[in-house]
Amino acid sequence: MGIFNVPVTLSNRDTAASATVSALVDTGSTFSAMPASLLRRLGIRPAGVRRLRLADGPVAEYPTGMARFEIAGVDGEARVVFGYENVYLLGATTLADLSFIVDPINRQLIPDVALLMGNGGGNGIC
Repeated sequence: MGIFNVPVTLSNRDTAASATVSALVDTGSTFSAMPASLLRRLGIRPAGVRRLRLADGPVAEYPTGMARFEIAGVDGEARVVFGYENVYLLGATTLADLSFIVDPINRQLIPDVALLMGNGGGNGIC
């Protein structure tokens, strides 16, 4: 798969604190990961710990929290891992939460329409 970066604005969902970074699109990573120092600077706090398998095999525990992501004018909340310095990864769950498809050939994210199955005859209003 092609490797590419996209601009991502990361923000605290409770304050106006934000930062724009260049993040590697990493569909092999379940969650997005951003430097812990950046998340703390934005006032994003850990809300739990997740066991994660690293690319080279071992399993380790990492703190995670919730952050607001904005990519190409689309925004939403997603879990983020408090990661290493200089590592900016945009993972599969964030891409799914914001309804993006990865186009590795043209190195871009394509907005998609999320699926809601099972209603069948509804008018879309709950």
